[in-house]
Amino acid sequence: MELERRAASRTGRAEDARRARAILLLADGDTWDEACDRVPCSRGFLASWMRRFQEQRIAGLYSRHLGQAATVLTPALEARILDVTRRPPPDGGTHWSTRKLGEHLEVSHMMVARVWRKHGLKPHRIERYMASNDPDFEAKAADIIGLYLNPPAHAAVFCVDEKTAIQALDRKDPVLPLSPGRLERHGFEYYRHGTLSLYAAFNTRTGEVLGKTAARHTSAEFVAFLADIVVNQPRGQEIHVIADNLSTHKTAQVATFLEAHPNVHLHFTPTYSSWLNQVELWFGKIERDVIARGVFTSVPDLKRKLMRYIRQYNKAPRTVKWKYADPSRHISTHSVGTGQ
Repeated sequence: MELERRAASRTGRAEDARRARAILLLADGDTWDEACDRVPCSRGFLASWMRRFQEQRIAGLYSRHLGQAATVLTPALEARILDVTRRPPPDGGTHWSTRKLGEHLEVSHMMVARVWRKHGLKPHRIERYMASNDPDFEAKAADIIGLYLNPPAHAAVFCVDEKTAIQALDRKDPVLPLSPGRLERHGFEYYRHGTLSLYAAFNTRTGEVLGKTAARHTSAEFVAFLADIVVNQPRGQEIHVIADNLSTHKTAQVATFLEAHPNVHLHFTPTYSSWLNQVELWFGKIERDVIARGVFTSVPDLKRKLMRYIRQYNKAPRTVKWKYADPSRHISTHSVGTGQ
């Protein structure tokens, strides 16, 4: 009688009526599939509520909260969450997730998430860094930063580097273009037509880039590129070139060139400090704009597209606004001067 009353009720909860109707259909001899179609519901729904009705009769049809009891976030519990977060999980994993830590501490994963958000913890993320082992790091960094912040009067400052082994990749399958609701799509297979190196000199005052491609990155090619920089500047102008510590930048050929051109001054970044060279930022730009998604039918085609990009970029060049994010962490402010 109670089941029939619930099934026919128009004022009670709909879920109570569904459960009662499902039990009545099975009691009347309907198969599980027939009951699922008429309620409608899943076989799991029938199995769960039929089992509870058999064990507890009408009392088993009442809804109940099966989750864990709410936990109050106390300072002690918050401290415990923070302490465990900073230690590796016992299962051999490298870091915690909110659910894994919540299960380990028997608290809600949302509580873990709130504590992490409050204290700025992000165990799922990492940052990589490179520590310089250069004993003269501070002096070299101050020299280069001085060239950026207070360059010598009537002198040109260039950041020079080479992007090596750029691959001329040609897709085997056609590129499917961008369309509404669909990303541009590239096939996984490609042809390798060869590689080349791109030399670039970034003018820190104007933002213009002088570029040159080469089949290999050798000391002779580097010296030839330095000669191109000299030719493109007024005769006798002081030129300061910032470069990294690549072996091809420190050969006898380079030394001979510098002796023949006393107006050219080479400044080396500290070891593992490519972030001090502004041309690296421009290399990142050409990588995103041209190389990463480019389709190149040959090495000459790759060269043509790189040089075309440089010509177009130089029509509206942009300088790098070099500044300190944290003024309290200057590198020997008394050393930052003319860069000489």
